[in-house]
Amino acid sequence: MYRPPAFREDRPALLHAAIRAHPLATLVTHGPSGLTANLVPFTLVEGAPALLRAHLAKANPQLADLRAGGEALVIFQGPQAYVTPAWYPSKQEHGKVVPTWNYILVQAHGRSQVIDDTAWLRAQIDALTAQQEAGRAEPWAVSDAPPEFVAAQLKGISGVEIAIDRIEGKWKASQNQPAANREGVLAGLRALDPASPMAAAMER
Repeated sequence: MYRPPAFREDRPALLHAAIRAHPLATLVTHGPSGLTANLVPFTLVEGAPALLRAHLAKANPQLADLRAGGEALVIFQGPQAYVTPAWYPSKQEHGKVVPTWNYILVQAHGRSQVIDDTAWLRAQIDALTAQQEAGRAEPWAVSDAPPEFVAAQLKGISGVEIAIDRIEGKWKASQNQPAANREGVLAGLRALDPASPMAAAMER
């Protein structure tokens, strides 16, 4: 990933927090049929190495690439927003400005392992469900569904575990702009959406 110095982010705590906040990722593999990509929700397990866990339908042909144990690339995308030059005070001063795009991105690389153990699969879907239901007043749990239904669903999926051997982030949040331009971008984003996730990310 191209990462100019102003936008580099390598602090594990921030990278892991972004993964947890935006768990739906693009899983990219390479195999005999070429490159394959799918959107897959992941859970993150801290450790050395940290682990990414997910599950795929057994009918998904990408499992063949994963079973081969090749390198996988997992791309997590956080807030993003188009930035118009009209938000920059410097546009009125000299006009030497161009549009851009602000975004947060995390890329994790690692070797994959496919797991068909029923207990592992149940633990993974329990963890993923708990992660996503945590903010609800009455969170749904896998155990709320009939046991025989859950057992049948588990038969149709395979687990995936990726041990992260390289992780890198890119926080493109107008850090390379003068303070006045940054304030202009914040004001512009908030005018569009007072709760703008990108504006909040810029402030952090």
